[in-house]
Amino acid sequence: MRFDILTIFPDIFDVVLGSSIIGRAREKGLITVNTWNIRDYTKDKHKKTDDYPYGGGSGLVMMAQPIYDAYEAVVRDLDYKPHFIYMSPQGKLLDQKLVEQLAERRHIILLCGHYEGVDERVLEKLVDEEISIGDYVLTGGELPAMVLIDAVSRAIPGVLSNEDSYADESHKNGLLEYPQYTRPYDFMGMKVPDILLSGHHANIEKWRRKQSLIRTRDKRPDLFEKLELSEEDKKLLAEDT
Repeated sequence: MRFDILTIFPDIFDVVLGSSIIGRAREKGLITVNTWNIRDYTKDKHKKTDDYPYGGGSGLVMMAQPIYDAYEAVVRDLDYKPHFIYMSPQGKLLDQKLVEQLAERRHIILLCGHYEGVDERVLEKLVDEEISIGDYVLTGGELPAMVLIDAVSRAIPGVLSNEDSYADESHKNGLLEYPQYTRPYDFMGMKVPDILLSGHHANIEKWRRKQSLIRTRDKRPDLFEKLELSEEDKKLLAEDT
């Protein structure tokens, strides 16, 4: 998987994407992350990448020309068109289903906007998809781009050392993850559930399924409503009433 990021703040990406799981995946060659400074492609002598909007209004708009020329630099030697994503509050919400769809692509370009957004002609000419990480306002598209890269990278085979851990994570199957515990057994009078020390794997898995159902029902009823509960799931929840 290759990611190319068009941004006016390229230096901040290596701090986050150069360490931990994603950093190791880059070292192994499982993913490639390139940053492209949009300022390098502006024709303005002051490296300006934004201007006032036509029609008036507050704020500034990122100009089309530097973004387009940066994109051209990325694709110059390619014989295919990468999937071009604009991180935008107007985009579809990033969820686990979309993450797994994106993980099947070979090459993604991410555009990080700023100010009041980018010239609409960039969207019309280049962008294949707009994606948002939530209904709130951020300073720019850099943090959302990092979130997307992190989430998508984890879905790529080989990135996680233990593939089972990915299958058990919250949202992977529409459920929140069950409670986790480690040593000590007794912490400030709070003890690890005895079932987890029983060594009976079938009962442990049943307990974990029940806890995931309860957590999703209580913490994220919006997700719970979308679940198709099996008869066994219904029995497990009935035990909690």
